[in-house]
Amino acid sequence: MTDTDRAQRLERVMARHGYAGDSLIEVLHSAQSLYGYLSPELLAHVAGKLKLPPSRVVGVATFYHLFALAPKAPHQALVCMGTACHTAGARELAKVFQNHYPDWQVKIGRCVGCCGLAPMVICDGKPQIRLTPQKLEQ
Repeated sequence: MTDTDRAQRLERVMARHGYAGDSLIEVLHSAQSLYGYLSPELLAHVAGKLKLPPSRVVGVATFYHLFALAPKAPHQALVCMGTACHTAGARELAKVFQNHYPDWQVKIGRCVGCCGLAPMVICDGKPQIRLTPQKLEQ
């Protein structure tokens, strides 16, 4: 898809919502789906089209953790740091990622609701349960 195609699709989304400021989250979600992340230029464009202060658009984009403000790494990992996972060794798993997998974008998350399977890491969208540093290195 070309940048022109992306811009036209985003324009249609904003038009469908009547360029209303209360559609900001939906517009940001669509923009991220189209472009992969929300660049400063894209946020400024959305702010102008929705007639919102840029600070509000940036504030919303930075408040919600599902919005990405930079291009994503080739691989993603979410290390659960809920109580059960933390107690079962999730901090050590995060260190293994940092030390051995520099091409992975690693995020620390709150409880993902699988406490009985701790520690859990979601790698490229796939849950890895009862993970140990040794299993991760393999």
